[in-house]
Amino acid sequence: MIYIVDDDVSVCQATARLVKSAGLSAQAFTSAEVLLRSSHPTASDCLLLDIRMPGMSGLDMLRQLRRSGIQTPVIFITAFDDDQTRQEARSMGAVGYFLKPFDDQALLDMISFATGLHGQ
Repeated sequence: MIYIVDDDVSVCQATARLVKSAGLSAQAFTSAEVLLRSSHPTASDCLLLDIRMPGMSGLDMLRQLRRSGIQTPVIFITAFDDDQTRQEARSMGAVGYFLKPFDDQALLDMISFATGLHGQ
């Protein structure tokens, strides 16, 4: 299961369709808080997280997951890019970092790589 977390509903829907078109299961959430209340991130093979969201940011969510010992692979998707954010994401163990609009095939390839890591 691929969990997608983005405050933009259209991005959630489009990304979920993309993931499903590759034969994978996907579930979209409009905030980190909604995901954390409704399901447990360890049930996913990979998390696609937006970085900037109202409330808990993607980086904050990854911090919380890592503090809890959850090592689910995380791929960031963002419309806002800067060196510091990229470095922070990398230092926390994100396996991927994509700028919106992202290349569909590149994202699917990264999901495949990340889910392979999770299965080890």
